Amino acid sequence: MADWTAALLDAAGAAKARLIGHSMGSLIAIETSARHPDKVSALSLIGTAATMTVGPDLLKAAEANETAAIDMVSIWGLGFRGELGGSLAPGLWMHHGAQRVLERTAPGVLHSDLAACNAYQNALAAAASVKVPTTIIVGERDMMTPAKSGKALAAAIPNARTIVLPGAGHMMMVEQPDELLAALRD
Repeated sequence: MADWTAALLDAAGAAKARLIGHSMGSLIAIETSARHPDKVSALSLIGTAATMTVGPDLLKAAEANETAAIDMVSIWGLGFRGELGGSLAPGLWMHHGAQRVLERTAPGVLHSDLAACNAYQNALAAAASVKVPTTIIVGERDMMTPAKSGKALAAAIPNARTIVLPGAGHMMMVEQPDELLAALRD
């Protein structure tokens, strides 16, 4: 996926780009920076960790395309406020929205992505080779990639800085979109 990202930048005619990745996307961004340092100008890694271990029950449910996998990701992906309703758009329930998005993915996609996260073991080595400004944004209440894991990855990246979004879970883009955007712009 890192090589594909570099090829996409070439196809778009971009000499360099700031890569922003969430969860699995953050691992792809780190690996792209390590393999293709000349193509990356900065990194913003959201909801990240050096290892993204996925529990065997979740992997098994995702492999079988069971709704239990969607339930697990939805429950673990949102912070407390997101589970209560907490949406900035009146009448929307974030948990239900997360489930609907996951239900629309093709069979096998969730398992493939979770298995890739579970198998990837090169983040610390790739992080050590990062030479560009890096911002790591973590959710204080993230149960999928806990804040302490994101901070540990930041420690492996020279001159990385960490921003913690108070109360946010893993799905910061829907839980705290304004705060996340402000952190990305900062």
